[in-house]
Amino acid sequence: MPKVHFLDVTNRDGVQTARTGLSKFGKTMVNFYLAKLGVAQSEIGFPFLFHEVPYVRAQVALAEAGAFGSLRLSGWCRGVPQDVEKAAPLGLKHYNLSISTSDYMIQNKFRGRLDREAIIREMTAAVRVAKDAGALTVGVNAEDGSRTDDAFLLEFALAAKQAGADRVRYCDTIGGDTPDRIRERFAKLAAGTSMPVETHCHNDLGMAVANSVSGALGDLDAGQDAWINTCVNGVGERSGNADLLSTILAFRHGFGLETARIGDALNMEWARRFGLWASYALGQPLPYNQVGVGRNAFAHESGIHADGALKDHGNYELYDEATLGPFPDDWHTRSGRVVLTGEYGGKSGFRHVMDGLGVEVTDEDLSFRLVQLCNAMTGRPLTDDELRLIAAYPDELSLMFPGY
Repeated sequence: MPKVHFLDVTNRDGVQTARTGLSKFGKTMVNFYLAKLGVAQSEIGFPFLFHEVPYVRAQVALAEAGAFGSLRLSGWCRGVPQDVEKAAPLGLKHYNLSISTSDYMIQNKFRGRLDREAIIREMTAAVRVAKDAGALTVGVNAEDGSRTDDAFLLEFALAAKQAGADRVRYCDTIGGDTPDRIRERFAKLAAGTSMPVETHCHNDLGMAVANSVSGALGDLDAGQDAWINTCVNGVGERSGNADLLSTILAFRHGFGLETARIGDALNMEWARRFGLWASYALGQPLPYNQVGVGRNAFAHESGIHADGALKDHGNYELYDEATLGPFPDDWHTRSGRVVLTGEYGGKSGFRHVMDGLGVEVTDEDLSFRLVQLCNAMTGRPLTDDELRLIAAYPDELSLMFPGY
């Protein structure tokens, strides 16, 4: 039975969002929360970039130490051999390799530098380099796939498969697709290649979630597994990407997709902590009406709504808020007299906070130094989950700070 899987791209597409940013420690926490949620895979970033190298090494070490459970870590590279050659020594076992495929981008982005034949040649060479380096899975991204004609999409995907690729990512790069069209195209491409087709949908028309769900259903129609790209809180370039929580809830409550069809062991009790942490870390306030985690997501005021909700919340709520887990109540948010630990703190404050959280610190000196370094990196008070991760995996996290 074909299944639905989630491949979150917050640490790649999400961090590219204009007018925002996320520290390398913040990206580490994204992987931590995705693992807690039970998501299958995280696209952790750009392993060919020099400033990502210490961070990637730390993520690989954390994964090997069990910090991320069964979460698979993948790197994003351009679909050219040189990027993969730079990334390969870091030890990632999963990749997505991206190159533009539409005639529009061939003409207006490449401007004669690459044609269709060259695109396939570069892409297949990159896939072979990744597989020869020991990659377990490779996805090939058709950037601007929604503006790429069916014939070339099929040719591109089949060439990728022959080179060793495991999936093809259909990118609605400009967010102009529609649910009916994308479901039909996914079913056709998945059937023609006997490969899963991965959704990557932007929200320029407000339909990223609808398109992602529809594309995935097209995969299932063709008897193939579905892989869906998401971002926490729907962050991403321009109007954002498909929101992780919204997409999960749409499958469960909109389409009634039974648990057996969702291949990831999802634990929604971490959804609220993740969404609110991400808002805090990214510096992006959540809209009041943000699905599931917005301030008004379960608020009622008008007479008939209030009356009905008081009698039975199911009168006006599609799902129970308790399924999304508790609201964070972090140490640093306490009112009144409070002692914190951070960049300029000392050992007494560090011990006071860790003892108050009930955290066992195995290497006090290294953990204390990491608290200082991570606080300096984020520029904001560290959360309880962040402090717990530091205390649990100081050796692995220290790889993000060469020389310390």
